[in-house]
Amino acid sequence: MLGILTGLAKEAEIARRISPLVACSASDPGRAAALARDLISRGATALLSFGIAGGLAPELATGDLVIGAAVATGGALYACDPDLAARIAAVLPHAVRGDVWGGDVIVDTAAAKARLHRDSGAVIVDLESAAVAAAAAEAELPFGVLRAVADPAAHGLPPAALVGLDSEGRPAIGPVLRALARSPSQLPALIRLGRQSSAAMAALLAAAGALGGRDLRGVA
Repeated sequence: MLGILTGLAKEAEIARRISPLVACSASDPGRAAALARDLISRGATALLSFGIAGGLAPELATGDLVIGAAVATGGALYACDPDLAARIAAVLPHAVRGDVWGGDVIVDTAAAKARLHRDSGAVIVDLESAAVAAAAAEAELPFGVLRAVADPAAHGLPPAALVGLDSEGRPAIGPVLRALARSPSQLPALIRLGRQSSAAMAALLAAAGALGGRDLRGVA
């Protein structure tokens, strides 16, 4: 069975259209590592990192789908399973293939994104793919990445977007409102990010609808 790891509750809801074996880390890299291993203990025979991502490559736009070729971290490079990637690409032919940066912190400025793209060659960044890659490598299982770009490379994240999630992977509304009260000028950027995230979620929903019930390396 395919085990899917997400960072957000809404991503997890969408992922269940592909497989019933889903875990949500609330965008906590430490928790993601534990949950990736837990998916394997619950019977996953392959892993998928699934959700929205930050764009690093300037040619990627909000809503573009990316199928991982490899996951790079500060200390390792993990190749995604080519057969799993090919099966996903066969269903989603317009998706881009590229390397993913498995981060442990949010990359929140356009300048930082540009540096990371230049130094790593990765086209997107997220907080779950490193955990999925490491757990799969440890267990000698195939893994893949399917992500939709939310904030593109030219856009940073407003501070109010960085105040975290609740334990279920949903936005922490109280802290967001308090951050806005301290700095109301970030409201336009926060609204823009909300629209970008909604567009990325819509792309994920369409992808999940196409993938649901498909044989992804015999584990769907």
